[in-house]
Amino acid sequence: MIDSKKFWDKSAKKYAKSTIKDEVTYQKKLTITQQYLNKNSNVLEFGCGSGCTAIIHAPYVRKIVAIDISEKMIEIAEKKADKEKVKNIIFQQNTLEDLDLNKEKYDVILGLNILHLLEDVDYSIHHVYTLLNSDGVFISSTSLIGEVNIMLKCLIPIMQFVGLAPYVTYLTQKQLINKLTKAGFSIELAWRTSHESIFIVAKKTIL
Repeated sequence: MIDSKKFWDKSAKKYAKSTIKDEVTYQKKLTITQQYLNKNSNVLEFGCGSGCTAIIHAPYVRKIVAIDISEKMIEIAEKKADKEKVKNIIFQQNTLEDLDLNKEKYDVILGLNILHLLEDVDYSIHHVYTLLNSDGVFISSTSLIGEVNIMLKCLIPIMQFVGLAPYVTYLTQKQLINKLTKAGFSIELAWRTSHESIFIVAKKTIL
């Protein structure tokens, strides 16, 4: 099975050209997210992909640090930001786990379509919690692979074996919310955007 970095480097150009399948839902996610942003917001987006969402949110915040495991994705994102003349996004080829917990804290962290692609979801959520300011917010959109139909569950390992699918974690809504609350988050919004996807706004509480 191809490792995650190689998979997303290989897929970057095709991913960047893909269109949003549900524009209405995407716009609603943007609107909800921007309710938690302001001109002083220090934002982190991990798994930023080709940078489209970060670029849209950039005018509403002070700074965005946008990271992705794929250097090819970051190259595309930087070119998009330059074209749009966006100056307040720092794109980095990096992983969430590699960020220094003592260096910088964030008001809002975005993890969009990424948690189900991580091998240790509990550790990543805990890392997000630690990176947030005391009243910070974690906004995520996650594919609930644990709730897909049995045919797709059988197909995923085959696609992974031939390099056509990345690593995935089989999450259900209940499991994901339990992981977030266990880490110290309170759930402000849990919106099932489709049968197999959930959009969550989680606020950091002091343990």
